[in-house]
Amino acid sequence: MRRLTLLTAALLLGACRSSTGPIVIGVAGPFSQPRGLSMRRAAELAIGEINAHGGVRGRQLQLAFLDDSGSEDVAVRVAQRLHDDPAIVAVIGHLTSGPSIAAARVYGAAPNPVVMISPSASSPDLSGIGPTIFRVCPSDLAHGPALARFARERLGARRVAVIYLNNEYGRGVRSTFVKEFQRLGGEVIEEDPYVAATASFEPYLTRIRLAGGVDALVIAGERPGAELAAREMAALGLRWPVLGGDALTGIEADGALAEGMHISSAYLWDRPGEKNAAFISAYARAYGADHPDHRGAGAYDIIQLLAQAIAAVGPSRAAVRDYLADVGRGRPPYDGVTGTIAFDGRGDVPQKPVVIGVVRGGRLITEAGQ
Repeated sequence: MRRLTLLTAALLLGACRSSTGPIVIGVAGPFSQPRGLSMRRAAELAIGEINAHGGVRGRQLQLAFLDDSGSEDVAVRVAQRLHDDPAIVAVIGHLTSGPSIAAARVYGAAPNPVVMISPSASSPDLSGIGPTIFRVCPSDLAHGPALARFARERLGARRVAVIYLNNEYGRGVRSTFVKEFQRLGGEVIEEDPYVAATASFEPYLTRIRLAGGVDALVIAGERPGAELAAREMAALGLRWPVLGGDALTGIEADGALAEGMHISSAYLWDRPGEKNAAFISAYARAYGADHPDHRGAGAYDIIQLLAQAIAAVGPSRAAVRDYLADVGRGRPPYDGVTGTIAFDGRGDVPQKPVVIGVVRGGRLITEAGQ
């Protein structure tokens, strides 16, 4: 009987400690790569602000960062670690579509599924993949058409070519762009795939030039691919306007190489609103002159939303998931720095708009008229 009493006391003591210790949120992304920097910084900024005001329910929030290297295989291992850790209440991530899709089923596994909320994974294949999977960015079903309308209606492009990264993201942007551009009466003269290890686009660019050129070139890929295309276009004397999706964000740091590129995004730092202005100011104070990108702003909103959820229903995985599922339906939408977050039944934010930015003087700013 005494051993049972001591065991009961130990369990009660452990429960007491767990109810007063930090509330842990997992954060998964490619933090060893430049594209993960804004996400990490903004997450730390949000946690610092919340904890400075007393935390949530009298407890501090704590972040557990795990680097997925932007790899689907690594993302699965990271997801397993976070899922199996009972201290993790929810997960922010993953940053990109392939790792998010690969990890999604791990997070949703029984007996104790955990919520995953991505700030920037935009593949349509993530929609409805599981009841614990959410994102705060529009899908490629919004990015591709927005780029197509801009190319056709604002740039007056009649002929375009698409060079696309042959992964979930690249194929998604390419397919939705092509469908909308053709619907608007435009002609897509080429759709050329590449992989991350592709050393040169010169054969594609030369073939496009020999076919009469284009009014715009779409890079449905990531920043390294767009940088390669820009360098080789300059070497060949080609001056076609270049457009791309949000994975090109960061290329503005290349200065003259990226000048004039148009990039779609769910968020740009110069968007109007007092809440965003306060966020931009706080980010600048913390990290100098850098501006947060859509990945960082999305992560900031996710943490603020999770804090609101935990304050309302407690740090239970199931309760947090149910709270999020009602945001924008049974509960009011969340007004964040990226705009209004209202989830549908597939974990998406279908009302979130896509804006087109342009690189000017080393900064990605909102294109006039957006």
